[in-house]
Amino acid sequence: MDKEMFDYTAAKVEELLAAGSSSQTTREAAQGWKDAIAAGKDADEATKTLLDAIDQHHTTIDELIAFASGAAKDIMGEEVAAGMLAHAQEIKEKGAKYCDCAACTAAHELLAKHGRPVL
Repeated sequence: MDKEMFDYTAAKVEELLAAGSSSQTTREAAQGWKDAIAAGKDADEATKTLLDAIDQHHTTIDELIAFASGAAKDIMGEEVAAGMLAHAQEIKEKGAKYCDCAACTAAHELLAKHGRPVL
């Protein structure tokens, strides 16, 4: 992996770790990448492992709407859930197929950069 791609991947890993919307699985995959790099493991292999993990977690816009309509109310409160629902419905109307939170955006950008675009 060349330096530019490595640096891009490292930056996206930091975004995944910093995003409050990252799932536990995503956080573990991102931390696993950092740990592998720190241990001197092959960056290409570590990146493949990371990409395989995050490629399994695509929150569709309909899943986001369902979450915002249900469980989000208990987790985040009525007001936050209502805002999330309104946002999700708005971006769906504009053609969005997937969640656009910080974690999903970073994951999708990372996947695309490595030739695995989310369709």
